[in-house]
Amino acid sequence: MSPSSPTNDRMGARAWSALFVLAGAVFLEGIDVAMLNVALPSIRADLGLSTGTLSGVVSAYVLGYGGFMLLGGRAADLLGHRRMFLTWLTVFLLFSGLGGLATEGWMLLVARFVTGVAAAFMAPAGLALVTGTFPEGPQRTKALGVYAGTAAGGFSLGLVAGGLLASIGWRWVFFAPVVLSAVILLAAVPLVKDSGERARGSFDLAGALTITGSMLLLVYGVVRLEAPADGSGATVATFAAGLLLLALFVLIERRSANPLVRLDILRSGSLVRANLGALLFLASFAGFQFLATLYLQEVRGWSTLQTGLAMLVIGIDTVLAPTLTPRLVNRFGNARVLFAGIVLSALAYALFLPVGPDWTYAAMLPTMLLLGLAFSLTYGPLTMAATEGVAEDRQGLAGGLLYTAMQFGTALGLSAVTAVNVAALGGGAAPTLDSLRIALAVPVAAAVVAVLVTAFGLRARAAAAPVESPVPEAVG
Repeated sequence: MSPSSPTNDRMGARAWSALFVLAGAVFLEGIDVAMLNVALPSIRADLGLSTGTLSGVVSAYVLGYGGFMLLGGRAADLLGHRRMFLTWLTVFLLFSGLGGLATEGWMLLVARFVTGVAAAFMAPAGLALVTGTFPEGPQRTKALGVYAGTAAGGFSLGLVAGGLLASIGWRWVFFAPVVLSAVILLAAVPLVKDSGERARGSFDLAGALTITGSMLLLVYGVVRLEAPADGSGATVATFAAGLLLLALFVLIERRSANPLVRLDILRSGSLVRANLGALLFLASFAGFQFLATLYLQEVRGWSTLQTGLAMLVIGIDTVLAPTLTPRLVNRFGNARVLFAGIVLSALAYALFLPVGPDWTYAAMLPTMLLLGLAFSLTYGPLTMAATEGVAEDRQGLAGGLLYTAMQFGTALGLSAVTAVNVAALGGGAAPTLDSLRIALAVPVAAAVVAVLVTAFGLRARAAAAPVESPVPEAVG
């Protein structure tokens, strides 16, 4: 369904309203994660959680999100994008509230795991509703710019909001998303409409079990990298089991009459590069954000609110992504804009490498500004490239693949910098400036690899026949 005519580049009031509701949901997801990260010290102090349980509060969400994302994408295509969006937004609301009522560590773990599962089903359905509402071309470019900018802005603004709410009481970090979820749900019921197109076939139960098991094991293996002292043997075995299940999943999908993932979707060079680029881009940012937080709070002694305010400038993407990026994409093509954004991110991390013990905020500001620009130019075009040219009944799957890549990237980035930082400490407990500098090489390396991956897309585009239409180019 297209509430706006494909021949009319102006989006109607109803289309705008639906877009704001869907963008609000993805904003909710970003702000929820960011606020929790800032509130972790307060949660530990109040509930007396061990370090393992505290890290598990974060890991539980990652496991639920990463483990069920592909299943969530396929379920949206089979059962209806609107139905899955509304259902799992309700689950997200309920279990976020239960997290705020937790009195024991295990209650928090359960609440965060189910909240992650809810996000895994909700996110691809929401993205599919956006791409199904707006036809390819200037309308979708603008819509995805707003959607992606809101998603990135949610994380940036969540750092500040988390600091404010945690100063009142950490439980408000859970209760605030409940209020926001309720408002979005009430608005979504009358405004969000489905196209009515659904994928044919039934659930591939064997494929669902194997890919979910594989994703859970692989994400858990990545999380285990954060604690090398726990033993490398178990970590290697976890990865091996996850890869074995992944190989079994591929065999099942090749023989299934109604596969969970039609593997031919991976023949699109644009889609594969977009997902790999998303994984690397999010890995580099997640790693940098974690290290910058340690530097500001553990080394410099800044408060959580000061840290959030220091990173607030990254949130300029909330303004630039929906306004500037669509115009740049229509003029220069998606591939060039995406390449410029990832180059800026690599430059931003490199500028932070010589960080000193008494750096002024003015010395950090260029990195924060460049990251804001990088998110503005990258997040939306990645989403466009990962969904462009995909049939309506496979948009949920495309969204599931993209968000799986992003979640794996986030988990991998955090685990990699944590492992390097711990190794550099050589047995010390608190991070030092030297250990953080060494670990900062990880985001730089990930961003450089992302630049190379995206450059292949530019090369492929240059070798293809010139496109005269203003429709945004893919990354391949």
